[in-house]
Amino acid sequence: MTVTVFGLSLVELPALASAVVLVLARWLPPGARRPSTLAGAAGLVVSAIVAAVLGIRWQLLPVLAGGGIALAFAAPSLLGWRAGRRARWWVALPRSAACLALIVAGAAAAWALPLPVFPEPSGAHAVGTTVVQWTDPDRAEAATSRADDRRTVVVQLWYPARDVPPAAQRARYLGRTAREAQVVARGEAGYLGLPAFVLDEPARARTRSAPDAPVAGGGDRFPVVLFSPGLGGVRTQNTAWAEELASRGYVVAALDHPYDSAVVTLADGRTVRTRVAATGDQAEDNRRAAGWTAVRAADLSFVLTQLGRLDRGEIPGLLSGRLDVRRAAATGHSLGGAAALQAARQDPRFAAVIDLDGFPRDPAARPFRQPVLALTHDVEPGEEPDYLPRLTRVLQLSTATGYRLTVPGTAHLTFTDAPLFMPPLPALTGSLGRTDGPRITAAATLAFLDATLRGGSGDLAATLSRYGRLTVL
Repeated sequence: MTVTVFGLSLVELPALASAVVLVLARWLPPGARRPSTLAGAAGLVVSAIVAAVLGIRWQLLPVLAGGGIALAFAAPSLLGWRAGRRARWWVALPRSAACLALIVAGAAAAWALPLPVFPEPSGAHAVGTTVVQWTDPDRAEAATSRADDRRTVVVQLWYPARDVPPAAQRARYLGRTAREAQVVARGEAGYLGLPAFVLDEPARARTRSAPDAPVAGGGDRFPVVLFSPGLGGVRTQNTAWAEELASRGYVVAALDHPYDSAVVTLADGRTVRTRVAATGDQAEDNRRAAGWTAVRAADLSFVLTQLGRLDRGEIPGLLSGRLDVRRAAATGHSLGGAAALQAARQDPRFAAVIDLDGFPRDPAARPFRQPVLALTHDVEPGEEPDYLPRLTRVLQLSTATGYRLTVPGTAHLTFTDAPLFMPPLPALTGSLGRTDGPRITAAATLAFLDATLRGGSGDLAATLSRYGRLTVL
C-alpha cells in the first residue's frame, strides 16, 4: 500500500520541501542563499522527474508551479549576479507570497483529497473478492422500453479467503480494471456535480482484498450480508466495511443497480448511466423514491435467490457449498437502507436488517419479523424533522427488537468510505477523522450481526451503547 503523509506520498514530499526551500532562499542570510537555492533546485528537478515517471497527480502541479516560479526568481542568485541586481524586498515579498500560496494550495488539495488507504481488516481471515453479473428472467427492466430487456444486476462479493501473500496484487477500489475504475470515478463525479479530477485518487486506489483468491479452508458455511448503496452510489462505496465483515467470517454481496447507480459497467463492456433525477417537487420526488426503493428491494431478493443457487452449485463459482443463505441480512446505506427495510418486509428469508442512515420509503409499511439496527447521523435540531419520527415508527413495526443508534460526530457519508478520500468537513463526512467512521460502522454492525445471525451471547444493547445514543424499540 502507498505510504502517505498529509496526503502526499514519500515521492512527493521532497518536491514540497524543495519548493518551500526555493521560496525561502531569497530571505536567508547572504551566505546561505546560493547553496539553499542550488539544493532546492536539484531537489525539485529530481522530484519532478520521478513524479513524471510514476505519474504526476494533479495535486502536485501547484507545488511544482510554485517551486518553478520561485526558481525563476532565484536565477540571479544562481548566475552569480551582484546583490544590487536583486529585486527590492517590497517587490520580492508579493512574489514569494504568491509562490508559497501555490505550494500551500497543492499541499492542501493533497490533504483534502488524498489517495484512500483502506484499513487493514482485523479478523482472522484474509479477504478475497470477485464480481458476478446476474439477469432475472422474471422481471422486465422498467428503465428501458425494450420488451425483451430483463433486469440485470452486478454484484461484488467479499469473502473469507486463504492466506494471501503480502506481495499479491490487491483489487482496485472502483472497478475490476483501470478503465472501469476511471469510468466509475468520472461517473460519480458527474452525478455529484463535481469536476472529474476530484475523484482521481479513488480511481487509483487499491483495497485490502485479493481478486478471486481461494476461499478459506474448512467446511464452514458463511452467513451472507447483502448491501444496497445510496442513491447514485456504487457497489464499492462501503468496501472498508465489507472487507472487515469478510475478515470476520461473513460473505458480503454488494449490488450495482443499473439506471440507479451513477454508472455501471456490464460484462459486455456497456456502460449504463443513472436515469435517476429529482424534479424539485417534493410529492413527485417522494413517489419516484418509493419506486426506486421497490426496484432495489426486488434486486436484493433476487440476489439472495442467486446466492442460494450458487451455494447449491446450480451457478458455478468460488463459493459453492460455502454459503448459509438461511442466515442472511439485508443492509444498505441511505436509499439502500430503505430498500433493505422493504426487502425484509416482503421477503421472510432475510433474518436481520441494517439501515445505515436511510429514510424509510416503503409506502405500504406493515409489521415484519426481523430485528433491525438503524445507524443515524447526528441530526441537528430542525434538520430533517420527519426522519427520526418516521424511522422510529417503522422500527416499531418489527415484532423483534429494533435498535436505533445515533453516532455523535457523524454526517450522512460517515457510514461509507467517503471519509477516507473526501475533504474532512463536518457537514460532509463528520468530525470523527479519516478512519473512525468506517471503524465504528463496522464494529456496531458486526455486534448486531453476530447476535442476530450467529446467536452470539452478551448484552447487545450495552455493546451498541459504546458507539452512541441508543434507543431500543
